[in-house]
Amino acid sequence: MPSLSDIRAILIDLDGVLYIGDQAIDGAIDAIRLVVERHIPHRYVTNTTTRSRADLAKKLNTLGYTIDADEIWSSPCGAVTYLRQRGVRSCFCVVDEAIGSEFGEFDVSDTSPDAVVIGDVGSAWNYDLVDQIARLVMAGAELVALHKGKFWQAADGLKVDIGAFVAGVEYVTGKDATVIGKPSPAFFQAAIDTLNCSAEQVAMIGDDIDSDVGGAQRCGMRGILVRTGKYREPLVAAASIVPDATLDSIADLPSWLSQNAKGDF
Repeated sequence: MPSLSDIRAILIDLDGVLYIGDQAIDGAIDAIRLVVERHIPHRYVTNTTTRSRADLAKKLNTLGYTIDADEIWSSPCGAVTYLRQRGVRSCFCVVDEAIGSEFGEFDVSDTSPDAVVIGDVGSAWNYDLVDQIARLVMAGAELVALHKGKFWQAADGLKVDIGAFVAGVEYVTGKDATVIGKPSPAFFQAAIDTLNCSAEQVAMIGDDIDSDVGGAQRCGMRGILVRTGKYREPLVAAASIVPDATLDSIADLPSWLSQNAKGDF
């Protein structure tokens, strides 16, 4: 296994790491500013399926960050790349209207699509929608999930995420979904490729012990857990995953990198 001193670049989760709701995490803006000033190669990786990359960048910049949309690798843009590679022509997209335009190159079909794409539609989930998805998949459509998260951190606590619905459709149809976002190895590798580093030289910083830390470690990266966002001590204790490092928040990242990683950090 590579050592922590081999780290030369970082991937950073967004929700729960840089912000919660409409509030930046204390000290996170200064931490990201230092990462940029020290020329540490980095990208932002997110399973957020309710905002386009442009909207995410706008939100982050409104909170006080300085982040370009092309620095963000999201599961919707990963899904579009995957569908192109598969030669998919038509889709039934169960996604928030804010990202619907990202799938505009594909024909829309609610009767015989090549693929069903599942994202977050919040309270629009109901029996009829799940039934419709299951019927389309049983008729031959590929099931594509923008991620398979268990829960996400809202301002008022943890909320059920789309993984519950994806798993339900898999159970009914007997077909496994192609999962695009974290912890998909292909998703992580696509982000790593933009950094001109090998996986062994990259650390992933996130608040999810399974998708962020475990997913990164399975790809050969180091996984760094922060105690913000969806972090819960009982969930971490129950997991079989051991983070390579645990920080109180991303505010501690610059000093941690200075002590542990190569380069002029």
